[in-house]
Amino acid sequence: MTELAELVARAAELAGGGRRLLGITGPPGAGKSRLAMRIVDELAGRVALVGMDGFHLANAELVRTGLADRKGAPETFDRDGFVALLTRLRANTGTVYAPAFDREWEDSRAAAVAVPVAVPLVVVEGNYLLYWPEVRPLLDEVWYLDPDPVLRQRALIARHVAYGKTAERARAWVASSDERNAQLVAAGRELADRRIGWSPELAD
Repeated sequence: MTELAELVARAAELAGGGRRLLGITGPPGAGKSRLAMRIVDELAGRVALVGMDGFHLANAELVRTGLADRKGAPETFDRDGFVALLTRLRANTGTVYAPAFDREWEDSRAAAVAVPVAVPLVVVEGNYLLYWPEVRPLLDEVWYLDPDPVLRQRALIARHVAYGKTAERARAWVASSDERNAQLVAAGRELADRRIGWSPELAD
């Protein structure tokens, strides 16, 4: 059985009962979004995907607060809003609407993802699931993606270029902002239930 098949099988087990929350975390460019989407595709109808990136502060607010050049750092998210959403998802008393991040807009869209009561598994993906201490207790299981850092950075640069940055700007952003955030994320990896050397070509 391939590693991906094992991960999908484990996600299917988690989806076999009442509401469960599966966290997928790791540094920027580790492949979180792609792995989450593979699970959603394989378990269609039994799983919903909620991304932490939907809680990015709006670009206008980042400019107002002087944080535009730190986008992606912990302080550039609505942390309390994210925790409140996870709490509602665990309670599972009605349909919950979550925001989503649009990479083409580079901004969030409110109430973009509906999570009905009947969905047994919610996959939650994002950088800071193990960094913010109040988040971990709300997740039933957390996987940490830990690919080779050189290959991860290469894939991350390519992603930034694909979304409009020049190659020079992309390399500078990865070396500064993204890698500072990666160090914060890595500090909590021992708290994960599973560490995965995920493939860098699936960079999220």
